[in-house]
Amino acid sequence: MSAAQARELLQDWRLWAREDQLPPEPFNWRNWLLLGGRGAGKTRSGAEWIKAKALGLWGTAAQRIAIIGPSLLEARLVMIEGPSGLLAVHGDDERPDYEPSKRLITWPNGSVAQIFSADEPETLRGPQFEACWCDELGKWKYADEAWTMLQFALRLGDHPQCVITTTPRAMTLLKKIMSDEATVISRATTFANVGNLAPAFMRDIEARYGGTRLGRQELMGELIEDDPEALFKRDLIEAQRVKLAPPLRRIVVAVDPPAGFGKKSNACGIVVAGIGADGNAYILEDATLRGLRPAQWAKRAVKLYQDWKADRIVAEVNQGGAMVEQVLREVSAEVSFKSVHASRGKSARAEPVAALYEQGRIFHVGAFPELEDEMCSAIRSGIHSPDRLDALVWAVTELLLTKGPAEPRVRVV
Repeated sequence: MSAAQARELLQDWRLWAREDQLPPEPFNWRNWLLLGGRGAGKTRSGAEWIKAKALGLWGTAAQRIAIIGPSLLEARLVMIEGPSGLLAVHGDDERPDYEPSKRLITWPNGSVAQIFSADEPETLRGPQFEACWCDELGKWKYADEAWTMLQFALRLGDHPQCVITTTPRAMTLLKKIMSDEATVISRATTFANVGNLAPAFMRDIEARYGGTRLGRQELMGELIEDDPEALFKRDLIEAQRVKLAPPLRRIVVAVDPPAGFGKKSNACGIVVAGIGADGNAYILEDATLRGLRPAQWAKRAVKLYQDWKADRIVAEVNQGGAMVEQVLREVSAEVSFKSVHASRGKSARAEPVAALYEQGRIFHVGAFPELEDEMCSAIRSGIHSPDRLDALVWAVTELLLTKGPAEPRVRVV
């Protein structure tokens, strides 16, 4: 065959994809939901489908397309510029023109894709599309609002369609999409794509999640419901999720420092929370990070303290003792610091906080998928290394379970 024919053969995704990476036939669906584990090839599937829609490779070309990521940064780094992203799946002769500042991708045939962040649902009000790619729906902070706006925008062409690529999470919206008669579902596991993944990644992720309920979700792409023994319930978290916090009396940054640093160390749990004028606690941010040296996580905690105009940094000192306060004060001597000691087991410390969720006293401002996964994996008989949850427990304990003078000032967040 000629060089042109060989190139066309290599670029035909239908010849090289696994069955679970191709849209199900017949193509009369409205939503194609691809549920997959970490590294299962979901991004490549979404990018190839958008390429085919834009160029009309598998039917009529779609002239107006939406690309929606959990944030603009993730849409750019993963969906567009990533190694399996939209630019990477095109040959030189068909590559679209990419204008990051305008959030636009334009193909030689005139098809145009606009890039959106699910964090900004209102930006979907006005535009209209024939096709859409939504990535990591489980991480969308304002999932219901963004999805609703998208449904109004998908109104062009004879049969507007949407592909959703995500690691599953037991969220109300995802269950609703799955039960929709207009939705078809494909499933992919991390192990199906092992030939394209680093052996070190596979060893690490199997060691960390193998044999766990969270592993079934993150590796096998299964939708995992609440464990009956779980301390925290997803339906309570969903029912107590808000878009904005009310005026707040106090804000704290809680830190659960790791024992060491590096890729194999535990994460440094960092959670920002406040107490409202209504007496309830509001979880404002999960800023947990992994693999950082003490000076690095200290800088992150102090920056959050300053950005949120917090009243105090609360940190567990069982692992680091006086070193924890020292590294924080090396970043800023002005921070208000309080050390806390874990004299009880993790489950015992978490149970009073779980009771506050049951009483409707704690609200999440937006969604925190990794934190919520960790919360709903924690069972009464034991919790394995709950870095994010530990930080949340310290924050709520400081705000609602520790007696002390009330702070007079009130801030609107």
